[in-house]
Amino acid sequence: MSTYLLLLIIALIIINIFVYETIKNNYIAEREVSYIAQANILSNRIRLSINEEEEAFDQLLLSQMMEEVSRLIDGRILVVDRGNQVMYDSLHDYKNQYVDLLEVDRALKGENIANIYELSKYGKTMYIGVPITYYEKILGSVFLSVSLEGTYHRLNNIKNFLLIISFMTLVLIATISLLFSNLISGPIKQLTEAMQKTALGKLNEKVELEGNDEIGQLGKAYNYMSTKLSHIEKQRQDFVANVSHELKTPLSSMKLLSESILTQPDTPIEVYREFLQDIDSEIDRLNEIIESLLTMVDMNEEKLQLDFELTYVNYLVEKVVHSIKPLADKKNIKVLVNQWEKIQIYLDKGKIYQALMNIIYNAVKYTDDGGKVVVSILKEGKYVVIRIDDNGIGIPEESLPYIFERFYRVDSARSRKTGGTGLGLSISHQIISLHQGSLEVESKVNVGTSFSIKLPMQLNP
Repeated sequence: MSTYLLLLIIALIIINIFVYETIKNNYIAEREVSYIAQANILSNRIRLSINEEEEAFDQLLLSQMMEEVSRLIDGRILVVDRGNQVMYDSLHDYKNQYVDLLEVDRALKGENIANIYELSKYGKTMYIGVPITYYEKILGSVFLSVSLEGTYHRLNNIKNFLLIISFMTLVLIATISLLFSNLISGPIKQLTEAMQKTALGKLNEKVELEGNDEIGQLGKAYNYMSTKLSHIEKQRQDFVANVSHELKTPLSSMKLLSESILTQPDTPIEVYREFLQDIDSEIDRLNEIIESLLTMVDMNEEKLQLDFELTYVNYLVEKVVHSIKPLADKKNIKVLVNQWEKIQIYLDKGKIYQALMNIIYNAVKYTDDGGKVVVSILKEGKYVVIRIDDNGIGIPEESLPYIFERFYRVDSARSRKTGGTGLGLSISHQIISLHQGSLEVESKVNVGTSFSIKLPMQLNP
């Protein structure tokens, strides 16, 4: 605000100076034109007092004539002949004396001239000189000395008026600026305090800022960021807890199995084999978790490289379905593939296989026994669409915006029971996005879920 007011003061000073100088110059120019015009009128009248034979002034006639008109001019009048001798002085001080004045000399050379001087006795004074011509001969000059104190007094009043107007304007603008600065600085202080609290770890701080201006938009952005940070922090905590549990469970199982073997030296070979199979299964589970985490790390560090090759989408989908069939058969779930034509596009076979595996595996895993999963392959414009529909337990509407976020799990207890880590859909979404495609989802609780994968037909690897 202080900077703004300083700039305003500088602007007002410049404007005042410009306006004052413009008005002053116009006033002085008007006075100069007016007095030169009056001097020329006198010059024309004085020519009537010239003796034609001698081409000189008739002093008696000149005095009579000038006495009549001198009262009409508010100033001193001198009539000077071409020898610089004063023929008439309205104040009767310099008659028949010689004068050496710049304006007289210039007028005797045929110029109309006016100059302003600062006189100690009279203040601002204008000297005017015009020639007196007679048949194209210069016989003398008219000299006027006029006080400009009245004019400068009026100019000073104008200057004071400008200063008063400027001061009132400055006070008004300063008051309005102060009000607006409080309106602006208040929300900024509120935002600053909220950010400081966020920096101290309070991630769910909110600011109450209304309006659609820049400050309001900044407040909305901060609230969104705060909510997002709080959500991410909760996901991180849940993820750490879930991963810790996921890692701890197989490790505890292996620890228990190995201790059982070690504490029972006479255990039959069949029991050893069964325990070792269980340990091997737990190791596979650990590897799956670790591989998912490593995949996410690679994506975070932008290490994920795609190896494009021309691939039949149909064969790739059938391969995924074949891999998932044992799980589907175990739950008596039918997995159907609908396809109407062979579709061949460029893609990273391994990565798309991983993405499809995650989505179709989830469809089977979260569908109740005896359910159905349908995988459809079709073309829509410039895209290949792979649609996975199931009649499983569905996803709550409030969870749909977050299911592709890393570490997010709709139901932590259910995911823990089924072995989920909340990474599969995030990995799938990232892979499909890298293929310049999209992954969309529709779902209703206890009705089913539908995932749509769109991959461009003309992908430029």
